[in-house]
Amino acid sequence: MAKSEKADTRPVVLLTGASGGFGCEFARQLEERGYRLILHGRDRPRMLMTLHNLRTPDSHICMYADISVDAEREAFIDKVKEYPGLYGLVNNAGFGIWGAFEQREIKPQMGVLLTDLVAPVDIAHALLPTLRRNMGFMINVSSLAGESPLPYMSTYAAAKSGLTYWSEAIRLELESEVRVVTLAPGPSPTGFRDVSGMPEGPGSGFRTRARLIVAESLKQLDRGGGFCVPGNRHKLLYLLQRITPRRLALRLMAKYLRH
Repeated sequence: MAKSEKADTRPVVLLTGASGGFGCEFARQLEERGYRLILHGRDRPRMLMTLHNLRTPDSHICMYADISVDAEREAFIDKVKEYPGLYGLVNNAGFGIWGAFEQREIKPQMGVLLTDLVAPVDIAHALLPTLRRNMGFMINVSSLAGESPLPYMSTYAAAKSGLTYWSEAIRLELESEVRVVTLAPGPSPTGFRDVSGMPEGPGSGFRTRARLIVAESLKQLDRGGGFCVPGNRHKLLYLLQRITPRRLALRLMAKYLRH
């Protein structure tokens, strides 16, 4: 570690998936709260855009790794462990693949499971001793897609369902030691649809800005952690998911996502 890095005594937060989606907004709001950031991503140009949009870009750290690959993820974790001031972890990295399961290549779909579910679990397990020692926090960015099966986005829904269940379970296990937020947003204009190939549709009416979603998750953190569905539009969508019989919901989502 360089001398300048040692001199910075601010608590450190690791933010995965900082190069896109909610990552840019998390970086901005976490910096405003006085944290020093370890920004993780795979896309160097986009990561640098995130970095240079911050107020003090020179005070933060960028790390590049494909966390869906075991060897890269292990090396990445080892680097993060070099920072004993680690106070927070935001498991934000993730993506989805739209299309019929059989008709899409299996490797990208396995990449969804590895990035969205396996990597967050692995990273958290490795870093929890430090987070517990520092009485820190963890935010796991899941999705309302994890609240019900999604035809034509089956692996994404499976990954987010697993992430939500895991996050909520460890939240109780770590109570009074590490604050855990399970963030479950719905649609947001983050570019997710473009990356996944998901078509436009009526669900667009439930879109909520990334700024509000991130702010709500941090407010939930201030309350000690918990399950967070951000914004009135997403709360309405969550309610509709809860009260609609699964058989009907599956038919509706299949029709919507088939386009």
